[in-house]
Amino acid sequence: MLVDDHELVREGLRAVLSGVPEFEVVAEAGDAAAAIRDAERARPDVVVMDVRLGSGSGIEVTREIRARNPQVRVLMLTSFADDEALFASIMAGAAGYLLKQIRSGEIVQAIRAIGAGQSLLDPAVTKAVLDQWRQARSLIRDERLARLSTTEERILALVAEGRTNREVGAALHLAEKTVKNYVSSILAKLEVARRAEAAAYLARHSTVSPPKL
Repeated sequence: MLVDDHELVREGLRAVLSGVPEFEVVAEAGDAAAAIRDAERARPDVVVMDVRLGSGSGIEVTREIRARNPQVRVLMLTSFADDEALFASIMAGAAGYLLKQIRSGEIVQAIRAIGAGQSLLDPAVTKAVLDQWRQARSLIRDERLARLSTTEERILALVAEGRTNREVGAALHLAEKTVKNYVSSILAKLEVARRAEAAAYLARHSTVSPPKL
């Protein structure tokens, strides 16, 4: 399945893949809602996903598609290198992350590898990002903070900076409604009633600054 908000990009990918006997393009989508709906209908083995869709985030779509069908393998494509988008893609369950500037033969090899169960996340970049996260997480000793998921930790760090739900969503490629749900979960886990209390709790009990990704 091909997901990109630019029709010419989808046409180019389809043209490349049509010459590969073992590949079949079963669906295409140009926006987030259509991608989620058509993935449910077509049940693809592999989704080639644009990181940024005009109507939403390809990362959020990836998370939703894999929540509904964990067997789907997702290959993220992006126009430029972005550590934060890479981190978000990892957390959303993507199996690969590549720049759009790669050659047609490389995209075929990438899809073939993803379909075979391999990961195409650059080991060096992935290790650097995850090591940074693990180091920060290991230094958090507070029992309540330890209840938070990785995504909740990042959201809390941004909330503590004074970011709104919309701004947090833009930074982490999440829908504003999704951020609101995460914030509610964070407040419950920290046993506080308001965002300001959560930010103050983080300041009092965390021994490190959040990782810069």
